[in-house]
Amino acid sequence: MNEFKARRQQLIQAMGNGIAIVTTAPEVIRNRDSHYPYRFDSYFYYLTGFKEPEAMLVLIAGVDPKSILFCRDKDMEREIWDGFRYGADAAKALFAFDEAYSFKQLDEMMPNLLSNQEKLFFSLGADASWDARITGWLNQVKAQARSGVSAPNDIADVRKFVDEMRLYKSPVEVDLMRRSANIAAAAHNRAMQKVRAGKMEYEIEAEFLHEFYRKGAQSPAYTSIVAGGANACTLHYNANNCELKDGDLLLIDAGCELDGYASDITRTFPVNGKFSAAQKDVYELVLAAQAAAIAQVNPSNHWNAPHDAALDVLAQGFIDLKLCQGSKDAVLESGAYRQFYMHRTGHWLGLDVHDAGEYKDKHGDWRMLQAGMTLTVEPGCYIRPADNVPQHLWNIGIRIEDDALVTESGCEIITSDAPKTVADIEAAMQK
Repeated sequence: MNEFKARRQQLIQAMGNGIAIVTTAPEVIRNRDSHYPYRFDSYFYYLTGFKEPEAMLVLIAGVDPKSILFCRDKDMEREIWDGFRYGADAAKALFAFDEAYSFKQLDEMMPNLLSNQEKLFFSLGADASWDARITGWLNQVKAQARSGVSAPNDIADVRKFVDEMRLYKSPVEVDLMRRSANIAAAAHNRAMQKVRAGKMEYEIEAEFLHEFYRKGAQSPAYTSIVAGGANACTLHYNANNCELKDGDLLLIDAGCELDGYASDITRTFPVNGKFSAAQKDVYELVLAAQAAAIAQVNPSNHWNAPHDAALDVLAQGFIDLKLCQGSKDAVLESGAYRQFYMHRTGHWLGLDVHDAGEYKDKHGDWRMLQAGMTLTVEPGCYIRPADNVPQHLWNIGIRIEDDALVTESGCEIITSDAPKTVADIEAAMQK
């Protein structure tokens, strides 16, 4: 709880003066009286550690700084049906808030809390229902203008302040991300050992879910991609309902969420346990591109350096494979490589799979990498049938993705337990 409290204090200091409102995610009906599994809002959780729905954080900066939680009441009857609730008194004590109140008191208390505040920090536009509710409170404050009560005259996006904080992972966060990565890596190992021609993609997805939950992860971090053969050439394929065939590759992009923190790993391997010559050629190219990118993940480089390095290797490889024509510079300048590689080489990673944080600085330049940042490194190659493509390469889709923690001198690949070289993959599949 000390870490969550320290984050709130850091945000209050950054605010200077004013009031911040951070809401959590609502429960969502799936159908009839069944809900989707509840998942808290990442910004709210980052500042509170509180996982219940129907909750709101208020931070007040200035001469009398304080943190206030609004949450559901302690209700034994509802707990019989839906499970444990902290209630305001326990939440205040256990989560180190200065004050805590019933969620039902929001409309009564918020106009007063907003009164005479210089600035409101809130993610306006993120949720229309909250926009309307807060507008109503502000209008109540403005209606008291004749009495000398003023409403905030400026609204700033609170998420911009928190985004910058979330970019730098604390030792506690790094520990969680390593554990999440280890669980996901074990799941990829399991998949390599379980895959066989004739199985269905969803059977392999089930192996991932088994390993995630068996090791204590609460859920997948995103919808798993289990793409055999030509399906691997669809970047966000997630039907996962086709038969796995002898001679095809299987691309699996899957990670888990542990106490809110995501892992994100992609591995590509042969269904029958042995790469063909053509598959190996493309695979080794993508692996070399990833190695070049990882070598650029260090505090002396900017965000885009790993992408540039991967692209340089891929462009030359596409020429060598006769997928692209001309010089490497010409392929890069014309964008001809995009037929086979159409996404970027990574993204921030943390509480969200595509985590918070800007990729460029206030001057519009790529921001420098710094120790404590976490990101993915994931080049790929996707070869759909086409007149300009050698037929022996058709329907080969390969992506290799790892999670990297930037250190003072370079980076640590926290997903290295998932086999990646041709030799290691083939050996793992024979166990």
